[in-house]
Amino acid sequence: MTEASTKHKSTATINRNHLHRMMDELLEIADVRLGGDRPWDIRLLVDGVPERVFAQGNLGLGESYMNGAWECDRLDELFDRILRARLDRHVKPLRLMFHSLRAKLLNRQTSRQAWEVGEAHYDLGNDFYTAMLDPRMTYTCGYWADAKNLAEAQEAKLDMICHKLRLEPGMRVLDIGCGWGSFMAYAAEHYGVECVGVTVSKEQTAWATERYADLPLEFRLQDYRSINERLDRIASVGMFEHVGRKNHRSYMEVAHRCLADDGLFLLHTIGKNRRKSTTDPWIDRYIFPNGELPSIGQIGDACDELFVVEDLHNFGADYDNTLMAWHANFEQAWPHFEDELGQRFHRMWRYYPLSCAGAFRARDLQLWQWVLSKDGVRGGYQRPEGPR
Repeated sequence: MTEASTKHKSTATINRNHLHRMMDELLEIADVRLGGDRPWDIRLLVDGVPERVFAQGNLGLGESYMNGAWECDRLDELFDRILRARLDRHVKPLRLMFHSLRAKLLNRQTSRQAWEVGEAHYDLGNDFYTAMLDPRMTYTCGYWADAKNLAEAQEAKLDMICHKLRLEPGMRVLDIGCGWGSFMAYAAEHYGVECVGVTVSKEQTAWATERYADLPLEFRLQDYRSINERLDRIASVGMFEHVGRKNHRSYMEVAHRCLADDGLFLLHTIGKNRRKSTTDPWIDRYIFPNGELPSIGQIGDACDELFVVEDLHNFGADYDNTLMAWHANFEQAWPHFEDELGQRFHRMWRYYPLSCAGAFRARDLQLWQWVLSKDGVRGGYQRPEGPR
């Protein structure tokens, strides 16, 4: 070995040890230890994890986990501690500057790109989501105030939406981002309404059309921007996260165009606490391509002069329970999908719900339901006390 190569190897070892110490010191702030034996501690299984974390942030951390480079018994508790300590704000890799600039400067949710998330995420297969979700296939946050299980939490949420919208028999309702049709079917069955739903997922459209053939529901494979008809009520449950800041105003203009003058519009969306933040790069690459969480201020800007905000309800802490229930269902069903999807997917799909559960537990993420009207409800709008 030459003197130069020996010096290079020595420098690399010093840098590696330095990054390991830096990661150890950062994690101590959150009461997390490298090599510890508590459920939320991290066990490094191969070299290189600190290097990837400091170079790529959560993208490097998540990819390292997917590749089996580190382990943790309770990822949800790990991320609760990391995010409550705001460690993500201490790691700002230069390599992610391009990702941040791209999100701020470009429209990554154009009418062409809107279909990518349907193909990459929602079209994983109806059998897969049937195993993970509740019997109604509701892929959004449940309402757990009086619920004992996932199915009850989802029905309570659906009924709350119907109640907030003041649905009456014979009304026509638009569902922007209808998923597998859980809200539409519940509203038709319990409130006697007709519904039109749009989604960018072929799998969702086919599944819902077949399952609810006996109900007055129409499922369309359609981008929201092309909707142009008047309906009595509008609901959008868990779709606004795919709209993007450059399209928030256009989205609200579509809703305004399609809502009857005396109608109500309920927007159900995950939200972030800071206006000036960037989409998590790991989530963007592996789970929801081109997604972007809105802030309260961004939604308010988009509503300006179009809608009166009648009600704003935050029950983001309930997403923790919802995600943990999905994870439990996924793990129980995993043997049926193991041969098809493989170990790396398994670790990816463990990291996704558990890291998100930790984020909601830490109150780093929120879940809002907005009730909007065009000109204000005469006499004021009163939020229902709870599900009927």
